[in-house]
Amino acid sequence: MGAGPGDPDLLTIKALRCIENSDVVVYDRLVSKEIIGLIPEGVELVYVGKAKGKHSVPQSETNQLLIELASRGKRICRLKGGDSFVFGRGGEEMLELHREGISVEVVPGITAASGCTSYAGIPLTHRGLSQGATFVTAHAEKELSINWQALASLNHTLVFYMGLSKVGQITQALSQHGLSTSTPVAIIENGCTPQQRVFTADLHSIEATVQGEGVKSPALVVVGEVVTLADELNWFISQAETQLEKLSA
Repeated sequence: MGAGPGDPDLLTIKALRCIENSDVVVYDRLVSKEIIGLIPEGVELVYVGKAKGKHSVPQSETNQLLIELASRGKRICRLKGGDSFVFGRGGEEMLELHREGISVEVVPGITAASGCTSYAGIPLTHRGLSQGATFVTAHAEKELSINWQALASLNHTLVFYMGLSKVGQITQALSQHGLSTSTPVAIIENGCTPQQRVFTADLHSIEATVQGEGVKSPALVVVGEVVTLADELNWFISQAETQLEKLSA
């Protein structure tokens, strides 16, 4: 089940019902504490999150855990940040359960590329600026295996998941394959949460911005002309600043 990108108000009604009717919630690192706070007392919580540089539960163990819980007759809510079928390994887990004869229902969630860009005031598509959007995972054990030539030649907004630690590789590869170094880039840190921060620069300087601002994961890398709209359309931070001004008045 997709928990969305962080804001509990972005949970679907169906997702909330599933949470409330579960015996066990098995959840990941990117499920916000506000959403965890919606889980009723008495529901068993099992954390199987993954974080770079820290001990994490192997995917094979998570798969086996889900099978064991289901075999005991438990109603399981497998809660994942964003959407389970967008770089969330939801398909892998579902295949394992199906092969054990266990029925599964999929509840979609708002994926980070959609939710976080909206909260940053960056339209994924915009007439005259971008005719499409491409989502790419930058997670790889070794070198990224990406068709950079194709990405650089598209008139698309490019959104890189799990790309913060590889932002230098990403920008270098795109520029080497023809994308202008003046192309706008945004980094959205902790999107759709009260801790959201948005940094904008260009393809040439964004890596220095990331280092200088101490940007931390989770963060999205957004590349494209639509980033230029962020200053004018960044409603979420403007709204938060207005609320702070009212509280301090």
